[in-house]
Amino acid sequence: MERMSAPHALTVLLTACVAFSTQAQTPNVRLDVWDGKGYQPCEPSIAMDPNNPDVVVAGSILDNVYRSEDGGQSWMKDKLTSPLGVFGDPCVVASPTGDFYFLHLSDPEGMGWRSEALLDRIVCQRSTNGGKSWSKGGGMGHTPPKDQDKEWAVVNHDGSRIHACWTQFDAYGSEEPGDSTTILCSFANAKGKKWSAPVRVSDKAGDCIDSDDTAEGAVPAVGVNGEIVVAWALGPWIYFDKSVDGGQTWGEDRIVADIAGGWDQTIPGIGRVNGMPVTCVDTSNGPHRGRIYINWTDTRNGDTDVWLTHSDDGGETWSTTRRVNTDGADRDQFFTWMTVDPVRGDVHVVFYDRRHNDTREDRSTHVVVASSTDGADSWTNRTVSETPFTPEGKLFFGDYNNITAVDGHVRPIWTREELGVLSVWTALLDLP
Repeated sequence: MERMSAPHALTVLLTACVAFSTQAQTPNVRLDVWDGKGYQPCEPSIAMDPNNPDVVVAGSILDNVYRSEDGGQSWMKDKLTSPLGVFGDPCVVASPTGDFYFLHLSDPEGMGWRSEALLDRIVCQRSTNGGKSWSKGGGMGHTPPKDQDKEWAVVNHDGSRIHACWTQFDAYGSEEPGDSTTILCSFANAKGKKWSAPVRVSDKAGDCIDSDDTAEGAVPAVGVNGEIVVAWALGPWIYFDKSVDGGQTWGEDRIVADIAGGWDQTIPGIGRVNGMPVTCVDTSNGPHRGRIYINWTDTRNGDTDVWLTHSDDGGETWSTTRRVNTDGADRDQFFTWMTVDPVRGDVHVVFYDRRHNDTREDRSTHVVVASSTDGADSWTNRTVSETPFTPEGKLFFGDYNNITAVDGHVRPIWTREELGVLSVWTALLDLP
């Protein structure tokens, strides 16, 4: 995570605001808005109960957790707590059993950046009641003084095991040539409390600067035969690896695509933008069952665009890289995330979009969801934000947005800025 500069604060409030517009394609719902205390909410993550799409759970920086029982029309907010601390990089994932997991960075001394123990492990907390309450949490990767960062997780098909991958820094932010980053993965049973010893996945190490030459962006997915697949960015390349024994051992890394300009991208009004890859697998019973997708952004065309490649043979070979955004040239699309509907097999990608601006320097920003019903051969781009926002470039905006979908119920989640205040929103996109 990029360093933030606000004090830690535990404030509890309940916010739910629905904004409607005749010009909007989908109604927008506000989950949260900064109340002037502590960290501003950003880096939102969202997941939907695969058995009941009315139950949705989300999270945001630093320790915010939200839950909905009506498909995202209204939300209840709470603060996540753990003896191991809660310090951002929220990752909310759902199990096939209906359980939810909230993974995040650690702050065991509760002192933030003043503590040497900050980022000493990745923490996983479990909810068995739709986000109403959470376990105290189990830690993984505790190897001080190394730092653990940028985690993501996935649950296997029967809900018996959760897998997590992340970046280990010898020393976060270090410019020393002897310090390096590697991709690690670990697993636990459904309780998410006791985690296996981390296994190194990446053959090649990166630096610790937290930029293009740092190994980051590991988002694991589970294949139809239970294999674990993951991609990440390092330098100008996207790497891919696979485990066929439940995450105990991993194969040789493969380069599947280039990420032109690197993953550390710059956008007017935002500053640093993360273009790291997201990995998903089609586990539906549709015609593209088993297809592995990797989605990212890069600047190969001069502006920032959203890209995707796929594999139908377990990652041995990959398709030609295809652009997801359907606009012309010289306008930016950024902060991408992807999900694959486990029922229909449709692919949905959310990103910020500036295609309607007069110039590339114009900061007016919409949110678009691109959807494909034919295995990513073609795309429908929908503007899901009711109105654009204009970021001022002075705030920490986080490193990602997120999206979830079950049987045509699609819920993107994003950060919005108004006059220096951040808020978190979703859109109620229900497809026929």
